[in-house]
Amino acid sequence: MPGRAMPGRDGPVPPGIVPGRQRPMSKRNRMLLIAAGVAMAATAAGAVTMATAAGDEPSGPVAKPSVTPPPAWSLAAGRGLTGGIGLRYAGTLTIAGGPATLQLRISPEGSASGTLTAGERTALLATVDGVTYIKAGLEFWRAYAAGTEHPEYYAGGWAKAPLALPGVDVAKVLAPGSVARKLAKASADPKTEQIGGVPAYVVPAADAEYLIAVAAPHRLLGVRTSGGTPLTLTAQPLASPAPLFKELRARVKQLGGATDPTLHFAPGQLTFKNCNQNMNGCTVQVPATLSTWEGKVSPDARAALRASITSKGRALGTCHGSAPVPDDRTVTVSCTVTGRTWRTWMRAALDNPGSYPYKASARVVGEALAAADVQELLTELDAERRELVRAAAAPAPGSSAAPGATASASAGATASDAPGIATSQRP
Repeated sequence: MPGRAMPGRDGPVPPGIVPGRQRPMSKRNRMLLIAAGVAMAATAAGAVTMATAAGDEPSGPVAKPSVTPPPAWSLAAGRGLTGGIGLRYAGTLTIAGGPATLQLRISPEGSASGTLTAGERTALLATVDGVTYIKAGLEFWRAYAAGTEHPEYYAGGWAKAPLALPGVDVAKVLAPGSVARKLAKASADPKTEQIGGVPAYVVPAADAEYLIAVAAPHRLLGVRTSGGTPLTLTAQPLASPAPLFKELRARVKQLGGATDPTLHFAPGQLTFKNCNQNMNGCTVQVPATLSTWEGKVSPDARAALRASITSKGRALGTCHGSAPVPDDRTVTVSCTVTGRTWRTWMRAALDNPGSYPYKASARVVGEALAAADVQELLTELDAERRELVRAAAAPAPGSSAAPGATASASAGATASDAPGIATSQRP
């Protein structure tokens, strides 16, 4: 006989405020959107021409808007960033009042892999499709993820990185393509300073300052941020994209089910389904409501269930399940415990009549990435890698270098993946 059910669960998950993972659209969709934007612009221009032909010319002189073109050095720096194969950043930041070091390799489109080290604790980082994920132990979360409730829910596995870790939006601030767009808005008369003995332009932006070598080809020397997590990084061109993508691909393969500390749920009453006398497994289900946030729910918001079943202190198994959060913010998440341990225990209960109580403990957390979405990310990552490998193997225009050869960088730096940290001071 199976015995009676004694449902149990952890206490309510404390509420938090965040609408969900705002995952950017895929690169394929971004390309389609860009193409559509060009067509719309062309149509608008045609409409203006037709209106002028119909006799709607203004009666007086038309003042044309004054547009100051970006300086040539900033455009050259941008071309070097978007036409390269990536960057390697190294530097320091302050988290939880103490020093930390960041090592990061990043592609032109913003795919990145690296580490964040504070004292003897190290966290792994992975940025893909505009979202940064972190994998760290419980001590790291407790010490450096300030404000994260229940860090034990996220430690040991991959999770969406809190804003404080690594202290910067990697794709927005550090991706070479993003940096190039910011440099296109540089002043024609920027401030200058010495960076490791090298004269550099200082280009301020909303999120950071970019340090560009005065001498051609105007290489990016470093990045600085201020605010809650001051960050000082040096930048060097990658010698090869292969090590970056090998490491990053391995990490992305593990991202399915990555948790999201910015989503919080209020769980309801745990119930069992199809457990009695069932050798195949036992299903646990929990209703949960996305808490303390009003308005439209992000289409990427997901709830994940982590459950375990025990009988008189004996572990019978664990299970995971997830589901998207609907517009009313309430979802029922379920998972099924299966396996040899459950079958053995249930067979003993059926063969030996008596009382066999069992109970379950469960928690509901946010999910940053569904397992089904991982393959799409890997496909895009592989396409990006192939393109960069071809670019790295091709000689530069007008160059007699053999395929695969790399030219040394200017301003006293070489194209190397070896660690290196420089210091600088604000003007």
